[in-house]
Amino acid sequence: MNKIVFKKQNQNILTPNGGMPLSLVILLSVVAAFMAANIYYNQPLLDVIRQEMKVNELQASFVTVIAQIGYALGLLFIIPLGDKVSRRRLTMGCMLIALLMSLLMAVGTNIETLWVASFFIGLCSIVPQLFMPVAGQYSTPATKSRNMGYILTGLLTGILASRVLGGIIGEHFGWRMMYHINVIIMMLCLLAMLRFLPVMAPNFKGSYWQLMGSVVDIFIHHPRIRMNSMRAGLGFGSMMSVWSCMAFHLAGAPFHANSGTVGLLGMCGVAGALASMNIGKYIPRFGVNRFSGAGAVLQLIAWAFMIIFGNTYAGLILGIIVLDVGLQCQQLSNQGACMSELPQAANRVNTIFMTTYFVFGALGTMLSSTGWKVLGWNGVGLCGLVFALLSLVITLCTKNK
Repeated sequence: MNKIVFKKQNQNILTPNGGMPLSLVILLSVVAAFMAANIYYNQPLLDVIRQEMKVNELQASFVTVIAQIGYALGLLFIIPLGDKVSRRRLTMGCMLIALLMSLLMAVGTNIETLWVASFFIGLCSIVPQLFMPVAGQYSTPATKSRNMGYILTGLLTGILASRVLGGIIGEHFGWRMMYHINVIIMMLCLLAMLRFLPVMAPNFKGSYWQLMGSVVDIFIHHPRIRMNSMRAGLGFGSMMSVWSCMAFHLAGAPFHANSGTVGLLGMCGVAGALASMNIGKYIPRFGVNRFSGAGAVLQLIAWAFMIIFGNTYAGLILGIIVLDVGLQCQQLSNQGACMSELPQAANRVNTIFMTTYFVFGALGTMLSSTGWKVLGWNGVGLCGLVFALLSLVITLCTKNK
């Protein structure tokens, strides 16, 4: 009897603000984790790939760079399609391509093949950013922030844990094994989405170019969406600062640690993501501005702690956890506010939000690297502090809503 009822439920179209089963939200969170991990498995494997392919470090690093370029293009040109075409078909299409490209990575015999596969893996790993608007648009008002929080937790957990998983599997079984395993993971995720992802009606009628033009119109005519995207992006830039030079910091005195230790510190970020999984349900109570401001303050405290106690593992671990909690406060509050402003254009709004988010993350990585060269770890800390402070200043200059 239960099986028949569940099948009928899957055939129904989700309705805006009509609610989503918690089981579906958790499934989307798990799939989001694995899809986000796709882009980052390669990072601890680059040196092994370099040796096997007999290429230089720059050529090997392009595997990561090209995957990031693919992801950025996916944010810009694929996410808006979630408002125009079937999100169910779009999701499964992206997952099928990611599966095939993971297989190509596993059997590729030259670096050019890996570049091509990495590009399409990045391009199609934007699936979690299709899930966030689903939670924002179809959850009930009372559960909207909570459900988005679950999916964000899955996304961040996948990003942070992927480097550790990739490093462990690569060290013991070879780098190709990671991608053979990922083929199986993608197949299971694809089957799960085929079975359980409901149908959602498109929100936009028109050509693809009209769709992209409407993204520009939204960006121009909705200053609050721009503001929310910017202050969340600054928070992401603050968090990305800590990882850009962590390997260099731990390699020197007093740590003299190897790359495996950096990966284990990434698990502290996972702990922060899991610890703040239910934090989104408090946003309606305290408001977007207060929540975003609190996240920026937490990041400021985290950076102050990591600057003062940055030569101890305890200082770094506590700082990373608090930094991650602060980011969750900022992203959940601002991303939810953006989608609430134009729920009928949730995917296009999310394109603006995530593109801004991605740009500030890249800026944080670049500037903190410069800070490391000039002032060492204190330069990295100063960069992270400035990004968090700017996010807080925007909040303080914004009327509460």
